[in-house]
Amino acid sequence: MAPRAGQPEPRGPLLPGLLLVAAALSRPAAPCPFQCYCFGSPKLLLRCASGAELRQPPRDVPPDARNLTIVGANLTVLRAAAFAGGDANGEEEEAGGVRLPLLTALRLTHNNIEVVEDGAFDGLPSLAALDLSHNPLRALGGGAFRGLLALRSLQLNHALARGGPALLAALDAALAPLDELRFLGLAGNALSRLPPAALRRPRLEQLDARLNALTGLSPDELRALEREGNLPAPRLLLADNPLRCGCAARSLLAWLRNATERVPDARRLRCASPRPLHDRPFLDLDEARLRCANRDTDGRGEELELPGPELEASYVFFGLVLALIGLIFLMVLYLNRRGIQRWMRNLREACRDQMEGYHYRYEQDADPRRAPTPAAPAGSRATSPSSGL
Repeated sequence: MAPRAGQPEPRGPLLPGLLLVAAALSRPAAPCPFQCYCFGSPKLLLRCASGAELRQPPRDVPPDARNLTIVGANLTVLRAAAFAGGDANGEEEEAGGVRLPLLTALRLTHNNIEVVEDGAFDGLPSLAALDLSHNPLRALGGGAFRGLLALRSLQLNHALARGGPALLAALDAALAPLDELRFLGLAGNALSRLPPAALRRPRLEQLDARLNALTGLSPDELRALEREGNLPAPRLLLADNPLRCGCAARSLLAWLRNATERVPDARRLRCASPRPLHDRPFLDLDEARLRCANRDTDGRGEELELPGPELEASYVFFGLVLALIGLIFLMVLYLNRRGIQRWMRNLREACRDQMEGYHYRYEQDADPRRAPTPAAPAGSRATSPSSGL
């Protein structure tokens, strides 16, 4: 219907809505932080790799950032609230300290980080993945990961080798509040034992313990890996560890054979000691070969130097060679039996002739008639000049 003359033309509600959307989209995006690279937009992915001059996390990260990567810097010390507006002394500038509420992934590899203080990651309530690999950590606060209630993945590969037992104890305390942790990476840290708190995380799905100094797992550690109820048991990566294949390894061998699917690299496990079992596949061993001398009350002791299968095979091969040589010798004797009989007969006749010659000489020497006449005295043979002889 055409509008009447003198009446204003009606306007539909579509135009004001389009204007509002255009105004919202026309807002300028937050700028990319200095010394960082933004991919897609600042809230998608930020990568900061500015070298040794970057000594603390950048403060101008957009508050709606989701992923932050800092690689190749010289952070050295992560102080309290380092990502929540904390100053150089670790004091928070903002009330509440929440500056990156949407950050879900934080990667801090190869940054020469040596110290992580308590509360270093305060103000990151949505953080789900944290990677501190390839940093020479020497000190870790017991409350370093406090407040990370949503953390699901923590990577500490090649980061704990220089800290010693004190760092391992601090790590055990720092892991205690991470009940939502699913993936934990501890590869390449020269660990002689696993942190007990890591084994007790209720929702842990995978623990990477490759390239360490683990000689085995104790029965207590194996029991800590079990879960009650409907919670799935975690997977364990153990390749490239110097396993000691003694009597103490029987529990680990039995556990692996009953739960091989929980150790994806079980076929790569090798014995490092004792010497006869060196480099033998761990799963191929017989429990009867895992023996100890001077066994302690806990079943640990020094392994017996048992002959390995290679040495036993060499003994068998040596015996077969000797048997073959003996068989060949007997065959040669059989094939030359007539010649040997002739040679034995000739030898016997020669020996008889020799003995007869000795016997004849003995008889000649013993005959008294062939004894030499004794010589007459010189006075009896002398004749007087008047004799006619």
